[in-house]
Amino acid sequence: MEPAVMKMLAAGLAVGLGLLGPGLGIGMLGYGAMQALGRNPEARGAIMTNMILAIAFAEALGIYALIVAIILAMVA
Repeated sequence: MEPAVMKMLAAGLAVGLGLLGPGLGIGMLGYGAMQALGRNPEARGAIMTNMILAIAFAEALGIYALIVAIILAMVA
């Protein structure tokens, strides 16, 4: 295969596999927060604050994977 094809394949795999974990994690966080809100609606403030913070951390990992894929696509 040509080096350009391999480079694009590597970038695609990096972003695809790199965003799989954060995507699943954010979905599980949302599910857990909705379950907690259903059981204890009075704790909405604390639950939402912690959920948003955890989602931000999970999304940061996805952004790192995107940056690595961009670097792979642009280098050589």
